[in-house]
Amino acid sequence: MPRQRSPNRDKAFEIYKENDGNIDLVKIAEMLNLSPGTIRGWKNKDKWDSKLNGTLQKNTERSKRKKGGQPKNKNSKGHVSSVPKGNKNAETHGFFSKIFPPETIEIVEDIMVKDPLDMLWENIIIQYTAIARSQRIMSVKNQKDLTKVLKREKESTGETSDSWEKEYELQFAWDKQATFLQAQSRAMKTLESMIKQYDELLKSNLATEEQKLRIEKLRAEVVKVKNKDDNKPIEIMIKRKSDK
Repeated sequence: MPRQRSPNRDKAFEIYKENDGNIDLVKIAEMLNLSPGTIRGWKNKDKWDSKLNGTLQKNTERSKRKKGGQPKNKNSKGHVSSVPKGNKNAETHGFFSKIFPPETIEIVEDIMVKDPLDMLWENIIIQYTAIARSQRIMSVKNQKDLTKVLKREKESTGETSDSWEKEYELQFAWDKQATFLQAQSRAMKTLESMIKQYDELLKSNLATEEQKLRIEKLRAEVVKVKNKDDNKPIEIMIKRKSDK
């Protein structure tokens, strides 16, 4: 079932139209509490400039046109696409529609309008969630925590009866703890690398205030996991420009 069109999509174009296209897309994003990438995606997909130019020039072109064929009219030689030169959206969508089912195409359309900053943030959340979940799955209770894992089994057939041979692997507490620490260390390095990349993108001045604040909260959470200090609450101090 197709996803319902966001009402902010039309609102964004109306704001763009009211300003005759002379407004920064980041400003529109802030007004609607959306990411700049979403606004850019809507602008390209809905061809705002073509709509805007068509509205401004409609009356002028209509008054200048004469009856009959127009001078230098090349329409008979083929239709010229209204898509700006270099725009690959239609081409990409057409390619995907040939190899992906409709439900996948819907996901592709959502991804194409996503801000790279938001995509990276979602992956950071997924990685951090996996780390937090592993705390429960790979938890070692105490020194006597022993796990018995079946590695392989083999059936032996005799003249009078059949028997099974089973081989087990014993995982002692220190082995499980060492494995957990190694896995967590690798996962934390990946997370820290993603956070660093996100932080660098924030410096591009295209990030919203919300995007900047949420990374500070996550940094505090990561420090908490690394230090294993569960008794102290996380405190985040936010100073706005007006408070300085």
